[in-house]
Amino acid sequence: MNPQFLWYIPNQAEPGHRGDDVVTNHNSLGTLTSHAKALEDHGWGGALIGTGWGRPDTFTVATALAAQTTTFQPLIAVRPGYWHPAKFASAAATLDHLTGGRVLVNIVSGKDNLAAYGDSEGEQAHRYGRTKEFIQIVRKLWTEENVTYHGEHFSVTGSTVVPRTVVRGERTHPRLYFGGASEAAEKVAATEADVQLFWGEPLDGVAERIDRLKHLSEKLGREHPPLEFGLRITTLVRDTAEQAWADAEAKVEEMANGGISRDPNRFTAVGQQRLLDLAARGEVLDDNLYTTPGKFGGGGAGTTWLVGSAEDVAKSLRKYRALGITHFVLSDTPYLPEIKRQGERLLPLLRG
Repeated sequence: MNPQFLWYIPNQAEPGHRGDDVVTNHNSLGTLTSHAKALEDHGWGGALIGTGWGRPDTFTVATALAAQTTTFQPLIAVRPGYWHPAKFASAAATLDHLTGGRVLVNIVSGKDNLAAYGDSEGEQAHRYGRTKEFIQIVRKLWTEENVTYHGEHFSVTGSTVVPRTVVRGERTHPRLYFGGASEAAEKVAATEADVQLFWGEPLDGVAERIDRLKHLSEKLGREHPPLEFGLRITTLVRDTAEQAWADAEAKVEEMANGGISRDPNRFTAVGQQRLLDLAARGEVLDDNLYTTPGKFGGGGAGTTWLVGSAEDVAKSLRKYRALGITHFVLSDTPYLPEIKRQGERLLPLLRG
């Protein structure tokens, strides 16, 4: 398949996420819509919209932005403990119907401020068991009628979702993205997800995980089309490699001095710990994977950065593509100017 290139839209309660520009009304409809429309104008397929208690509601933001655009695909992050599967399946199917099939979904099982929204399932094995049931029910409701499912965590009886999701070619429902590096997470990905998202690990680590997940899919008897793979990473692109590295080091120095704050709700999951451990292998891995940000509070996609000219970063991303990565979720701050810069300079190299 042709690779898909998405960005990130920061639905944050506070401005300045990961060094973003601090602007008035940073999470207003006008500001967020300007990001979505810039993505359309500069060649991006859409954007991941993150989830977490204490920030603007992800599904609401995605719905509003979809209504303001024509091709923008929201990759909507959702938590099984926050949504009941039948309610989510219905909401997402309705939005998919209204937008002509533009919905993408990212299932998140990592810890959050569970007590704040009434969830109590903090134990990992149960969380991923619940996630597996959530995905199974949602997929059934999108593709079948009169669904009856009785699991340990969720049940539905005689359930049919109306309206239906958009069917187009091989697309029978919104694509289900999933992340996680623990053994429990990989079992869910191997059997239930459509796309496994990786953080910015070196090529050897990504290759090893792809191989393991393919074998695990076979071992566990995956019933769906083959699992696809994606990469969520920061891409710091400048006119020259020298300028890119100077800016990267300046950003890290600002982080070290407390100028860019760490996410107070971030939990160190298995996948996040893998990223943090990379710094012990060196400051720069492969050609231009910068590990130092993780030492000073960089989390998630901000833990490791691909740094360089557009040609340098495109070369590195093509190497991930050669391993089997077909979904790329990129970003850098300030978000809005970088949508334009990387859309104009990086994307043509990746599509050429």
